[in-house]
Amino acid sequence: MSRYILPASVFGTVFGCAVLLKNHLTGGTCPSKAKIPGKTVVITGANAGIGKETARELARRGGRIIMGCRDMEKCETAAREIRGSTLNPHVYARHIDLASIKSIRSFAEKINQEEERVDILINNAAVMRCPPGKTEDGFDMQFGVNYLGHFLLTNLLLDKLKDSAPSRVINLSSLAHIIGEIDFDDLNWDRKKFNTKKAYCQSKLAIILFTRELARRLEGTGVTVYALHPGVVATELGRHTGMHQSQFSSTVLSPIFYLLIKSPELGAQPSVYLAVAEELASVSGRYYDVMKEKEPAPQALDQEVAVRLWDISASLVGLETTVSVPSPSPETVTQVLPEQTRTHPSEPAAAMTTV
Repeated sequence: MSRYILPASVFGTVFGCAVLLKNHLTGGTCPSKAKIPGKTVVITGANAGIGKETARELARRGGRIIMGCRDMEKCETAAREIRGSTLNPHVYARHIDLASIKSIRSFAEKINQEEERVDILINNAAVMRCPPGKTEDGFDMQFGVNYLGHFLLTNLLLDKLKDSAPSRVINLSSLAHIIGEIDFDDLNWDRKKFNTKKAYCQSKLAIILFTRELARRLEGTGVTVYALHPGVVATELGRHTGMHQSQFSSTVLSPIFYLLIKSPELGAQPSVYLAVAEELASVSGRYYDVMKEKEPAPQALDQEVAVRLWDISASLVGLETTVSVPSPSPETVTQVLPEQTRTHPSEPAAAMTTV
């Protein structure tokens, strides 16, 4: 029996070190233990992957969870599973197709009518590196789903978010934004040759520009906004990348993948952190790489581009907007005053929506 002790000890040590190293490399778990009883959370793309695990964790912390999904069968199944595993009965499945303006408006209308408050909006749903395709309204699929759909949804829920302040908006972006470019001459790839990688990167850059401009417009309202790169996560999102479709990647690179690629449970931790961490309540418009604040790529800091993108986006999705004048300061990150120091919420710097 004793001859098995040493090998077992070595295996246990190696395995333990691997787990610790993986946690270190992937960011680990959310350090905040904050609970959110009485708070309503809206999460898009919540039937699988990061969204589902974010919904589960926030349900575990006592939130009222609205899971917005395109596939209602999968969404209902996921909601039942989360209710069972967390013993939180307030987890609900709702239909939203981010490739359809009509569907987004219908979803937002129901939320505004049926929910007393929206404390946390997590714009999580995405498509990645998919083949050429258009949304129901003629937008490039990645630009439309990843960015424009969430731009519209957020604007439609803004009054509810402001009424529920202090509240938060979390926009999932990607490290891929660093090679993104906003092509105002052909945002939807109608004329140039389609490049699925560039289309994805453009959509993720647009999300950060949107986050910063939204934070500027919401200064003083008590609604804070964050952009997030959650890390590399093993979900269905990467099914078009071909990463695991070769024998080499699935065997030789497996140990590296294990250390660097997160499970959905770990992948959800940054979203949970931005949703609940008390120390983030006074800042807005910032970009987080996993759970560390970082400065995004230079093109994500261009406020003139952010303002232009906002106004074009509003026009594309049928929202009225005014021409926005950038604030005198080149810095778009805002500092939100604590709730007790404000006598009343101020209006955004420009008109947000007239639906």
